Amino acid sequence: MENAECIVIGAGPAGLFSAIHAAAAGCRVLVLEKNAEPGAKLLLSGSGQCNLTHDGEIREFLTHYGDHGKFLKPTLLSFTNRNLIDFFESRGLPLMTEENGKIFPETRQSGDVLEILLSECRKQGVTIRCSEPVTEIAHTGGLFTVTTPDAMYRAATVIITTGGASYPKCGTTGDGYRLAAALGQPVTEIAPALTPLLIRPFPFAALAGISFERMHFSVWRDGKKHTDQNGDVLFTHLGLSGPGILDASRDIRPGDVIRLSFAGTMRREEFAADLAKRASENPGWQVSTILAKYPIPERLNRKLLKFTGIEEDLKCAHFSASQRSFLVTNCTEFPLTVAEMGGFSIAMVTRGGVALEGVNQKTMESKIVPGLFFAGEVLDVDGDTGGYNLQAAFSTGYLAGMAVRKQQEMKKTPPVTT
Repeated sequence: MENAECIVIGAGPAGLFSAIHAAAAGCRVLVLEKNAEPGAKLLLSGSGQCNLTHDGEIREFLTHYGDHGKFLKPTLLSFTNRNLIDFFESRGLPLMTEENGKIFPETRQSGDVLEILLSECRKQGVTIRCSEPVTEIAHTGGLFTVTTPDAMYRAATVIITTGGASYPKCGTTGDGYRLAAALGQPVTEIAPALTPLLIRPFPFAALAGISFERMHFSVWRDGKKHTDQNGDVLFTHLGLSGPGILDASRDIRPGDVIRLSFAGTMRREEFAADLAKRASENPGWQVSTILAKYPIPERLNRKLLKFTGIEEDLKCAHFSASQRSFLVTNCTEFPLTVAEMGGFSIAMVTRGGVALEGVNQKTMESKIVPGLFFAGEVLDVDGDTGGYNLQAAFSTGYLAGMAVRKQQEMKKTPPVTT
């Protein structure tokens, strides 16, 4: 049986970052990875371009993690987006900020990010063993025994950074939840997040590819408005996607009704009044001509008229009040019922995971099992698109690694005698 002072389970961004910082003071760190190579999901991040983090003040990040931003506050303040930028740029990888605030490596290559992490691991003496999936963790006598199909390892501390259950082709199949639960750690229900919405039947399937910037939409549940949202929306062949929908999907459930507004910044009452005014002032015009005055794509314009039961040659003089009301609804509150969320195979992250009430937010150490730490997506934390999830992975990895380092330094410091 081989010994280490710290075993990190999972060689993703959170795992590699925690290993780097735990090992910086000479702590013997072993990383066990189930895949043949480290960083499988990181290499896919941002379509292979790696949206590392986001611009802006770090306190503004807290609003991008739903109800869990409060838990992440000490983490993000301990290792900010500026610290992350400095980490990579000081090691020779310049970063760039897009107009939308997303931050990427200038090379647009996630492999360059991974190489810096692996290089730092080598410098700090971290041992990485791939193709070694962890099957069991036992905790007795203050030590952890970690079992793989090939070996058994013993360590004083363990950091679980196995990711979530999304993108299972990357090896993220929820192993960390099973390992945590077996040690008595509470785990919340998991589900796909940052995922498209599937609508059946989807009335706009023929318009797949049309996108809307900063569209207003609302989410209704059990007949009541649940949330109001604004964001970029994309029609797909199967339903809705785009950054606005992906972000909102973290709080959407099957059966919810999404009401889309195609009227730009105009709300229902304003649009209704404007439509009525235009129609009364131009009785000889076709209703389709009036509708074309709004920021609605022509192909969608025709669809909305069809769904409303209005012929394309209908004149405004014959445009009834009931037809107008129905058209206003279709233009400002078009209802679509969510049949299903995009599954784990296409979801960017996982909602749910290791319950936060069982984790010390200042160290990432378990409140239940001393010496057990968590970092990254295995935690019940999920953020918006735009680099927020990778920032959380690096920040929680940093905090866990530093906490392990401090514990090891305390053990090695001789007691003060008087």
